[in-house]
Amino acid sequence: MLIRSGLERRCRPMIGSEESGWRTMAAWWRDRPEYGWLIRTLEAHGALFVMKVAVALVGAIYAAVITTDLTSTAGPVGAGRLVAIFDIVFCSAFAVYWCSAPWPGEKTSLTLMACTDVAITANCLVESDRLFGALGLMRLVVTGGYLAIFHGPRILAVHSVWSVLSILALTWLTVHNGEIDGQASVSIVLTMVSVTVFVLPGMHFCYWVLRRDALTDPLTGLLNRRGLDYYVSTWFEPGVHESIALMTVDLDRFKQVNDTFGHRVGDQVLVRTAVCLLAERPPASIVARSGGEEFVVLVPLDAGAAMSEAERLCRAIEAAIEPVTASIGVAVTVDDVHPDPEQLLRSSDSAMYRAKQLGGNTVVFAA
Repeated sequence: MLIRSGLERRCRPMIGSEESGWRTMAAWWRDRPEYGWLIRTLEAHGALFVMKVAVALVGAIYAAVITTDLTSTAGPVGAGRLVAIFDIVFCSAFAVYWCSAPWPGEKTSLTLMACTDVAITANCLVESDRLFGALGLMRLVVTGGYLAIFHGPRILAVHSVWSVLSILALTWLTVHNGEIDGQASVSIVLTMVSVTVFVLPGMHFCYWVLRRDALTDPLTGLLNRRGLDYYVSTWFEPGVHESIALMTVDLDRFKQVNDTFGHRVGDQVLVRTAVCLLAERPPASIVARSGGEEFVVLVPLDAGAAMSEAERLCRAIEAAIEPVTASIGVAVTVDDVHPDPEQLLRSSDSAMYRAKQLGGNTVVFAA
């Protein structure tokens, strides 16, 4: 009963081997990086300080470049010198901020990078040597790299549009002043666009695919434990959800299936469980495989609704994956207090073990 070719065909889409490129690109475009999770992860690995120093050094280098250019014979003249002086002050303050202040929040981070983009473009447009100004626009690649990592593809797309407009404006000034002909201007535009517009999205897409793979369980296609932490990190911020329920689902008699039929059949049971949970899960919920034969369902529900949904999932698993059943533990955030996700998981896990002690195929609410 457990080994069927039809079952294998049902399992194959879960692994994602037939997912089209367009669907993957659409998922990449819709993905929104969890800014807070990224910062916490960097901090946990001791990398946040390194990133702060790197960003501060970029600001200091920009200030040094503009200062050197300002004192050269080919530097900006007239009102352009005022723009250059303003950019030097801004870049210096930028460097000091990143050295001394805590890592900025998401909105502050976006504001700082937007101001940096404007400062780079303004400095390049006032250069008396237009070719040097075109070379200076390459600095937009650096801010684009930061935006790709911390703010995702949509913000990167806005940055790319700004980069193209900057390139076109500088090229128009160059042609208008008769410094180069039309063919050379086309060459400059194509070269700059290829670097500032196409390279970064391509690199970010590859980075996203690898990150997605690292956050996904390869057998079931569900999120793994790290993926769960990533995608629900904002759920536990104040005011996001009034109540959050976490269900820990553990399969009963799964070891017996492995010992009797082998691990290949056990893997098929896990895949069927994942399919069942995805089909029967409550709306707005997230399903993950936390390890072994254990799954997690996180959903914004109160205690009563969460128990009803957990009992429905328990019955669905019993009906779909005979002879395996499920023990489910349910924990819910209390009132306006939003505990740490780890605390909620421990409570749900303890309730699940009590369900197993009662003989399995039941739901227990965390006291």
